[in-house]
Amino acid sequence: MSAARPAKGGGRWVMVPPERLHPWIDGFADRHGPFSTTGGSRAVRLTADDGALAELHVPFPPMVPGPPHVTRLVAHAQASRRVGVFLVRLGGYAAGVFDGATLVVSKVGSRLVQGRTAAGGWSQQRFARRRRNQAGQALDDAVETALRVLSPYLGELDGVVLGGDRRAVDGLRADRRLSPLLALETEPFLVVPDPKLAVLRDTPATFRAVRIRITDPP
Repeated sequence: MSAARPAKGGGRWVMVPPERLHPWIDGFADRHGPFSTTGGSRAVRLTADDGALAELHVPFPPMVPGPPHVTRLVAHAQASRRVGVFLVRLGGYAAGVFDGATLVVSKVGSRLVQGRTAAGGWSQQRFARRRRNQAGQALDDAVETALRVLSPYLGELDGVVLGGDRRAVDGLRADRRLSPLLALETEPFLVVPDPKLAVLRDTPATFRAVRIRITDPP
């Protein structure tokens, strides 16, 4: 389980692996007493007798709603899934397909994109033009890699998770070649450092987890 972090508007967030979800809910009952449940296709809410509230966000929504909410959520979170992951930062990229937490196929790459010029260097316009060209080629390489790695599994994927730098990823959304993959996009967006293979391998800890917003008793 990840360390708690503050939630905007109050409370705190934790991330719980699917395999630990039922024990976490049991622990919530131990700490706060009996609770009632409500929910829908995207979240299940636990309201304890002492006023504590836990809002459990459904991974890979939607979930078939209805009671018993907790049982449905645990089964949904632990379901076997094949997921594509595409990470992009300016100059670096990674794409992979996971069965559960196991990486089945992957490719990572990088291409030089020069940093911003300093005073006394090349003329500003010439340098900026070269940098734009380098960035454009790097992003095109990223798209080609995603298509080569993920497209053969398109009919088998339960979702595609994006990550890296949001600005770089948003810059690729207009590329029509990615439309079939973007149609499968699912949360969360993974904010990660330079997308090396080790970073890609670690992504299931985030995209498989159940995000829980906890509000303590008043």
